[in-house]
Amino acid sequence: MLERLGLRWKGSRQHVHSPDPNYLAKQAEIARLVAEVERSDGQSQLFYLDEVTIYRQPTLAHAWEEKGQSQAKAERSHQADTLTRIVAALNHQTGQVVYLRSTRIGVAQLVEFYQKLRKIYPQAKSLYVVQDNWPVHFHPDLLVALENQSTPFGLKVPPNWPTKPSGAALKKWGALHLPIQLVLLPTYASWLNPIEKLGRYLKQEVVHLHPLANDLAKLRAELDRFLDRFVLGSNLLLRYVGLFTD
Repeated sequence: MLERLGLRWKGSRQHVHSPDPNYLAKQAEIARLVAEVERSDGQSQLFYLDEVTIYRQPTLAHAWEEKGQSQAKAERSHQADTLTRIVAALNHQTGQVVYLRSTRIGVAQLVEFYQKLRKIYPQAKSLYVVQDNWPVHFHPDLLVALENQSTPFGLKVPPNWPTKPSGAALKKWGALHLPIQLVLLPTYASWLNPIEKLGRYLKQEVVHLHPLANDLAKLRAELDRFLDRFVLGSNLLLRYVGLFTD
């Protein structure tokens, strides 16, 4: 009877749909900016930004192994599961990746990253950075380093956070006025951020079953080596994340 009804016994998967009431409006705004950038002849650039956390210990994954041999082992260290944080941005048109690796990503590291992004694109009048709704992205101490933001959707932070930048942030970054506009993704809509797939690619190539749990410096060098493959742009990467159109 089940066969006649076209029913099959299948595994399940996690699923969530964005609850954002501005989902379609934010999606349309990103599409509008993409079209603007493609007409700008390099005067504007659009990037997709994300952060990824890598732990010292290798992650489990399927792997090839000789018949008759035991399954592949993820050799763990007895040391603490130290984390490495990476913030990266992917150029929508060229596949160029700009990244910053650190032991943590906070306001100071994001400002440093935005300065690096500006240094790489010194002639662009506008740098649009599409990103998720992590509140740190909109901290007043970070925003003071950027030009005035014009997003129609508002930048939300926890109610107990300050609404104005600190004196230290004003003194350190207040004169930067980086020409960067933050572009908001709908909440809980990671599928609209192509750079998420770069994080998956990185974990597949470097992190899964890696043998470097006792050599953190070498593991971090391998992370850099992987990302350095894309610092000049890559059609291969654009194809992998679903942005290559030719």
